[in-house]
Formats: sequence, C-alpha cells, structure tokens
Amino acid sequence: MRRLAGGKLHRAAITETRIDYEGSIAIDPALYERVGFVPGEMLSIFNVNNGARFETYLIVAERGSGTVSINGAAARLVQLGDRVIIINTLLLDEAELGNYEMKVLLLDEKNSSKI
Repeated sequence: MRRLAGGKLHRAAITETRIDYEGSIAIDPALYERVGFVPGEMLSIFNVNNGARFETYLIVAERGSGTVSINGAAARLVQLGDRVIIINTLLLDEAELGNYEMKVLLLDEKNSSKI
C-alpha cells in the first residue's frame, strides 16, 4: 500500500480560532467537498506563516461561509489570517496508482477558489 495525498485545500486563510472548543478543524462544505474530504476525517494542516504542522479531524462549518476555523489546542498554532495547506491521505495499492489524481483547490485570502 502507498500513502498518498488525496485532496488539498491550498493556502486557505484561517477565519477563526476557538481554543475552548473541542479539538477539530471546521471547514465550509463548499470547500472541502470539492477535494473529497468527509466529516470526521483526519486531516494534516501545514501553517505557511509559521511552519507549524498538526493533525486534527474535520467538522462541518456553515455552507457558503468560507470558514476555516482551528479549534481546541491546535488554535495555539495559528493566528487569524494565517495561510494553511490542508491535506487528507489515501491508502492505495499498486493497482490503483494508475487512476490516482490528487484534487487541489487553490484559495485566495477570502477562501474563494482561484480556479
């Protein structure tokens, strides 16, 4: 089996942090559905601004809001407006590699798609 990046929200802007909330990342479904994420899925987050890397699970934010909110302890690793890369992973066997294509959504500072 190979572990590959399945989908990526590239340079999403942090819109909210909630340290007193249970740990998670809340994302607008209009964003995460386009790259194949599902609620409850473990996601890797890479902070472009400070280099922090962490993992947490996806919860649903309000559709159409553009929300990317880091909650719980991980909220200490980001600031409002920080740009992050959010990736899920897939496990594929050798036979599935020929059909593999990572889904990428490039975002601007308002979490609108550039493509």
